[in-house]
Amino acid sequence: MLHFKLGTRSSPLALWQANFVADKLQKAGAKVELIQYETMGDKILHQGLAEIGSKGLFTEELEQDLRDRKTDLAVHSAKDVQSVLDIDLELLAFSERELANDVVISFDKNVRLSLLGENEIIGTSSTRRKSFLKHYFPHLVTAEVRGNLQTRIKKLENGQYKAILLAYAGVHRAGFDDLIVEKLPLQQFIPAVGQGCIAIETHKALTQEKKDFLKKHLNHLSTSICLETERSFLATLEGGCSIPIFGYAQINQNNEITFEGGIISLDGKKMIKIEEKSTENPMVFGKKLAEKLLNAGGDEILEAIKNKK
Repeated sequence: MLHFKLGTRSSPLALWQANFVADKLQKAGAKVELIQYETMGDKILHQGLAEIGSKGLFTEELEQDLRDRKTDLAVHSAKDVQSVLDIDLELLAFSERELANDVVISFDKNVRLSLLGENEIIGTSSTRRKSFLKHYFPHLVTAEVRGNLQTRIKKLENGQYKAILLAYAGVHRAGFDDLIVEKLPLQQFIPAVGQGCIAIETHKALTQEKKDFLKKHLNHLSTSICLETERSFLATLEGGCSIPIFGYAQINQNNEITFEGGIISLDGKKMIKIEEKSTENPMVFGKKLAEKLLNAGGDEILEAIKNKK
């Protein structure tokens, strides 16, 4: 029997994801041991993610133990994984994607972003969501909200925000569907790269037997093709959590990769989007998409954002 040591963050949502993965491996006949961590992103809650500006905010501690062979695999939200991995690490598998939409949660069932009054406060820790809010709903005020999902919901209940923007996947997996008052359209609030998907990271020195087992039982092929496209797009743009880049790939009925993505300025005033479809290698396609975006004026937005850091 294969024995896997699985590294995960200790937040309730991260543990849901870890147990989801562990259950699949156990049903396939493996033994799984969970090892929990607090990452830098979990500890530094008094600053926004963009202000901290560090790569691997939610992955660094887990990756170090992969290197030290203390764990065999690390389970992440795919959107939290830096766009370029260190050369000794690899993403081995991606779970089937949950709905990738952003959602509005509130204790007021009548809340709709388009109907809210002037200067109502909307909480989000995402640079992308802040920029989209400023673009589509400039009458609203965005405010930083950090902490795990339960902590954020407590702040919402205490009246610090009228509503909070989050990923549907996290809200749904944590069992808070009853707080969702609005599911935002994918064509408007295009998700972050990897949103709604679980990523499995390993050290390249992991035995081939274990790699094959993980890939066989955890990787969802069509999702992995989409994620390879999106991550290639992001890596070419050298995007991180402080850059409001968005990208969403799907497989259509003709087995083509369809992609919609782009970049938006921090103040929400400038946005460049591209839509393409292709049957070529997803890594190549993602790189071409990024180059097209840069040539369409995305380079100016990207440079302006980097100069503000």
